[in-house]
Amino acid sequence: MKDLFRYFFPYFKAYKKEFLFAVLGMIAVAAGTTGSAQLLKPVLDQVFINKDREMLALIPFAIVGVFLLKSVGKYVQTYYTIYIGNDIVRKIRNKLSLHLMYQDMAYLNKMRNGELLSRTTNDIARVQNVVSHLIPSVLLNALLIVSLTGYVIYESPKLAFYFLVVMPLALVPLQILAKRMKRYSTRSQESAADLTTRLTEIFNNIEIIKSNSSQTFEQQRFGDENMNFFELSMKQSKVNALVSPVLEFFGSIAIAVAIYIGANEVIDGYMTVGSFFAFVTALFMLYDPIKKFSNIHNQMQDALAATERIEELFSVTPAITSGKTVLEHIEKIDFKNVSLLYEEKPALRNVTLEAETGKVYALVGDSGAGKSSFINLLVRFYDASDGTLLINDRPIQSYTLASLHRKIAFVTQRIFIFQDTVAHNVAYGEKVDEERVKAALKKAFIWEFIAQLPEGINTRLDEFGTNLSGGQRQRIALARALYKDPDVLILDEATSALDNKSEKAIHAALEALKEEMITFIVAHRLSTIEHADVILVFKEGRIVDRGTYAELLEHSEEFGKLTNPKQS
Repeated sequence: MKDLFRYFFPYFKAYKKEFLFAVLGMIAVAAGTTGSAQLLKPVLDQVFINKDREMLALIPFAIVGVFLLKSVGKYVQTYYTIYIGNDIVRKIRNKLSLHLMYQDMAYLNKMRNGELLSRTTNDIARVQNVVSHLIPSVLLNALLIVSLTGYVIYESPKLAFYFLVVMPLALVPLQILAKRMKRYSTRSQESAADLTTRLTEIFNNIEIIKSNSSQTFEQQRFGDENMNFFELSMKQSKVNALVSPVLEFFGSIAIAVAIYIGANEVIDGYMTVGSFFAFVTALFMLYDPIKKFSNIHNQMQDALAATERIEELFSVTPAITSGKTVLEHIEKIDFKNVSLLYEEKPALRNVTLEAETGKVYALVGDSGAGKSSFINLLVRFYDASDGTLLINDRPIQSYTLASLHRKIAFVTQRIFIFQDTVAHNVAYGEKVDEERVKAALKKAFIWEFIAQLPEGINTRLDEFGTNLSGGQRQRIALARALYKDPDVLILDEATSALDNKSEKAIHAALEALKEEMITFIVAHRLSTIEHADVILVFKEGRIVDRGTYAELLEHSEEFGKLTNPKQS
């Protein structure tokens, strides 16, 4: 429990005013609860036994006052603790999502999407229960235990002794249960991540599932994960369900002993009836926060496991860090004997290239030859394992990532369309300039289609662009790249879904723009790179040949295999 307080204390420091109100509310609840027990003493001794009518006239007002104090305190405490808790969770969720977005591609590719999704939703939801409810409940119940314990000791130190000796014995089995609870909680949260991963995979690959009629197969795999989660949840519930019976058993012994001895005290005349009933009432009231406190301690094991899993994510730091120099303009790019390892496996070997503004460089080769690795270095998804990559004669690592990415436009093979308007998709990450949006759409040869939509560039697109054809999605992605007015344009199979007419039109547009930038084209359809200034032929991580289309056809055996697979 102290680990959770230590972890969240820095967050609580930002809510001094709200925390003060919450504590005042808790004090009012504790005072009202203790006061309601104390009222029994004059009711029994002075009203019922001594027949005091003046006291009878005062008691109803005292009861209303005590419960009003308790009710107002409860409201203030509840509101401010929930406010603090929800706002802390909001900050943690924002901080974690931003932290993850800054992590290296190597780490993000290794982690399952469902795992990350589960940790930022399911695990944080468990943490939310801690900061919104459990920690405030600990503070409130601690105050109640202190005030009521003080009251029962004040009323009868002798009787309080028996209760306070027996009850701590319950801590031994409760501590054993708490350790089990944490173990099952960790496994349950891991299982929840597996379940989320499975669901994410199903919905991301629904087309192939339906086209293979493999719904039953996938349901079986999902069912296995679901059953595992169910079994672990039931183990958690079984442990949690034991807490209350264990506590009630020891509590019944303590209260029974106190009542037996207390009744003898009344019979022997050492204690009044009112004092005895006030003591017993306070004892029953004290039992309730002790019971809640024990339940909270058990529930916190679940939250502690979730907090540790979240902290694992926060402990990860990116190796790809931003430089300090702002990149204003890219004039040339130099690869000097660059090599790249993916998990100790070579992806690029001694690649050398000088790329200049105004030229189009095409990257060709078999799958796994190193084309994507070359591009990944350009956008700094990875850093070279050996050699140097220079931009304007300075190492790429010296530039800020933000300025580097402003100057490089990357149209990936996988097209990303956001659930937003056409305009916001084109101007993604920047302020929308409608004229620039229209100009980019025209350059990408999709303006004619967009102009016919009911709301034009303000038409909202579906998630993944499902209300567009493949070619339309590609052209919007190309318009997004051109909107940036980049110095470097990277096209990774960016025209593969276009018909021949559209593809030729876009290549004509790019030809008109090429003098303003360095263009890299990754292509499998060699017809798309016939007019490239330099074609780079990749094989096993090396550039084995380079030249124009005509030169390579004449002199390159490897390029010949690509243009005519039957030769290989």
